[in-house]
Amino acid sequence: MISGKGIGTRSASECLPHPEIVIAGCGNPLFADDGFGPAVIEKIQRFMLPDNVKVVDAGVCGSDSIFTLLDPGVTKQLIVIDLLDFGAAPGSITRLELANFPQDGIHDALPGGVAGTLRRVQEDIPILIVGCQPKHLSYPEMEIGLSDEVQGSIPRAVRVVMDSIGVDFTDVVGCGPTTGSLRLPWPIFGEDAGAPAI
Repeated sequence: MISGKGIGTRSASECLPHPEIVIAGCGNPLFADDGFGPAVIEKIQRFMLPDNVKVVDAGVCGSDSIFTLLDPGVTKQLIVIDLLDFGAAPGSITRLELANFPQDGIHDALPGGVAGTLRRVQEDIPILIVGCQPKHLSYPEMEIGLSDEVQGSIPRAVRVVMDSIGVDFTDVVGCGPTTGSLRLPWPIFGEDAGAPAI
């Protein structure tokens, strides 16, 4: 998760202007699987996205407080891509509406994550979370590189985000369609874990 770990020189206001849809990848690539969010954002940036969509590497921007800078009068949806500990196999992807699960249902994969801030923001802006179950987090030791399981989950996460905003997944260069199928709509909770894996 991102809190206190982001590195960069851009201000939060530069990172999060006020489009209708904000897609934010949270995490720090210096801590192994915590780089999942930025890695997904890198793929999403290859798409031709509508003008009302802003894609942000929130891990680079700095602090979880940047989400409070969004203007609910303009921004109608926030999509957050991050690690989540939801009790699934490493590399599993889940799609959750933040408003629809209890406060103790999902946990930040690392201490000091963005869950608290997102709960405050979702009072004004609907929030969709695309989460990945991590395999390895090196924090506080630095280790660059995702585990094979988390790396392999990136195309599925990209497809979930693109489906959510109505963009054709196959339009992206170098990131073709995934194998298998996605079930829409997804249930909010599975029987054996805090969230369903996709």
